[in-house]
Amino acid sequence: MIDVKQLKYFVTIAEEGQITKAAQKLHIAQPPLSQQLKQLEEELGVPLFDRKAKKMELTAPGKAFYEKAKRLLAQLDDAVAEVKEIEEGTAGTLSIGCVKSCFYYLAQAIRHFHEQAPNVTFHLREGDTFSICQLLYERHIDIGIVRLPIDSADYDVIRLPGERYVGVLPAQWKTGQTALCMRDFADWPLLLLHRVHGAGQYERVIEECRRHGFEPNVLCECPDATILLSLVAQGLGATIVPQSTVALFRLPGIKVLEIIDSSMTAEAAAILDRQRYLPKSARTFLDVLQTVAARAAGEQHEER
Repeated sequence: MIDVKQLKYFVTIAEEGQITKAAQKLHIAQPPLSQQLKQLEEELGVPLFDRKAKKMELTAPGKAFYEKAKRLLAQLDDAVAEVKEIEEGTAGTLSIGCVKSCFYYLAQAIRHFHEQAPNVTFHLREGDTFSICQLLYERHIDIGIVRLPIDSADYDVIRLPGERYVGVLPAQWKTGQTALCMRDFADWPLLLLHRVHGAGQYERVIEECRRHGFEPNVLCECPDATILLSLVAQGLGATIVPQSTVALFRLPGIKVLEIIDSSMTAEAAAILDRQRYLPKSARTFLDVLQTVAARAAGEQHEER
C-alpha cells in the first residue's frame, strides 16, 4: 500500500533529479531512499524514472504520477492547516501578490490588519495581473490583488469598489489647466500601463480615446506604474492611471489632474483559488482589504 512518505520521497527525487540530492534534502541516507523508490515502482508495476541518463528523468508514467502526487500532498497540507487554524488563525505567514497599481490598497490593509494580528507575517509578490494569476495558480500566494478584467473561471473574485482614472502630466509642462478633457490627450505622447499578457487597462484607455474621436499617440507601454510615472516626471509624456496609483507613488516632477469628461472606471479585485483552503488569517485580511477599499472610494467621491 502506497503511503504519504513514499509520495514525499518520490516528489523530492523528481524535483531534485538525483537520489543523492534528494536524500540530502530529506535528511535520510541514500540506500533507504533508493529502496523506498524501488518498492513504489514495484507497487505501481511501472518504472517512474529513466536511470540511463546522468540525471534521473521521469518516464511518461512517472510524469503523470508526479502531477497527481504533488496535488495530493498539497491537499494534505491544506487539510492539516485547516485543522490547526480552526481555533485561532492569528499566526503564520500570509502570502499576497499584488499589481503595483493596487499597492495603495495593499499598504493600507496590511497596516490595519497588523494592528489586529501582530504575529502574522507577510510574503509579498509583485507583478502584472497575468503574473499574479499565475502565482495563485501555482500556489505561491494565498491572495491575489489584480486589476480587472480577468478570466474568472478558475478563481473566486471579490470585487473592490471602482475608482476614477486621472491624468498625470510632467510638472514642467506649463499648460495652465486645473482639469483635463480626454481630447487634451490627443496632442500629447501617452505612456500607458500594459499587461504582459491579456487585455486590461491599456485597451480600456485606448477605447476611451477612440470614443472621444482620436487615435492616441502611444510612446511607451509598460506593466510597471512606477516606471511610467518616473518617465512622466522626466517630461517624456502624459499618462492615465487609477487615482490610487498616484496617491501612493506621488513622485516629484508630476502633476495630477481630474479628467472631467471620462466615464472610465478602474476596477480591482481580490482573487482566490476556489479549490484551495483559505486560512482564517487570509479571510480576516480580505475583510480589512474590502473596508480599506470602500473607505478610499468614499474619499474619492467626496473630493469630486
